[in-house]
Amino acid sequence: MQVLDIDRVRAALANSPVGHRIHYRQSVGSTMDVARDMAKRGEAEGAVVIAEEQNRGRGRFDRRWVSPPLQNLYLTALLRPKQGQLPFVNMAAALAVHQTVEEATGARATVKWPNDVRVGGKKLAGILVETEFEGAELDHALVGIGLNVNLDVSAHPEIAETAASLRSVAGREFEREAALETMLSNLGAWYARVKRGEALTSEWTATLDTLGRHIQLRWKERTFEGLAESVDDQGSLVLLRADGGRVTVTAGEVTSQV
Repeated sequence: MQVLDIDRVRAALANSPVGHRIHYRQSVGSTMDVARDMAKRGEAEGAVVIAEEQNRGRGRFDRRWVSPPLQNLYLTALLRPKQGQLPFVNMAAALAVHQTVEEATGARATVKWPNDVRVGGKKLAGILVETEFEGAELDHALVGIGLNVNLDVSAHPEIAETAASLRSVAGREFEREAALETMLSNLGAWYARVKRGEALTSEWTATLDTLGRHIQLRWKERTFEGLAESVDDQGSLVLLRADGGRVTVTAGEVTSQV
């Protein structure tokens, strides 16, 4: 296992909307925290913080993200969209990772609403979007991505039954620089569409494996159950409940889907 050749990556992404500035660290608590500090100091949009290791990496709902060194990709991109574009930032990230996984492995990938990228029902990547406001105005969005590249999932019993990596899917080791370049290039292309005012709902919806399934969804202290019937233009999930009523959920975690 070797450290990333970050100079190669910087050269490849010099003209990319995302990744034209890369801040590289050997070890951090969380790339999200580093990127947040940089954003507050006025760092430019499209800058990316990448670390070889996170010792306080987190996923959605503050869950720990398994982050062994020199095997995977852990990064946060700093974006400055308009407030109305926020729903499509999440979609852009999910689509970029989904595209990267399919291009790298040749396998069919899906997205479990709203942004878990999976192959064969096993999760390869986690995406976390956090926002910061100045008063009522959106200042920036942070897009954190953890992609399992060369992780030996069998060596981590706590995730072995639910996780996958590019390596476990394709049966070979991957060059992390190539995966990183592809993913940030894809993210830049999708985000450029968002900045042009385009909606990504139809493309993102086509990747979802949640629709048409009976699910249980948790959001804060509430639990919703029903048929995942559709998503609206902003990506919110529409559930058809057993009593025939419908509820629209803007965020949450799908804890089961059958």
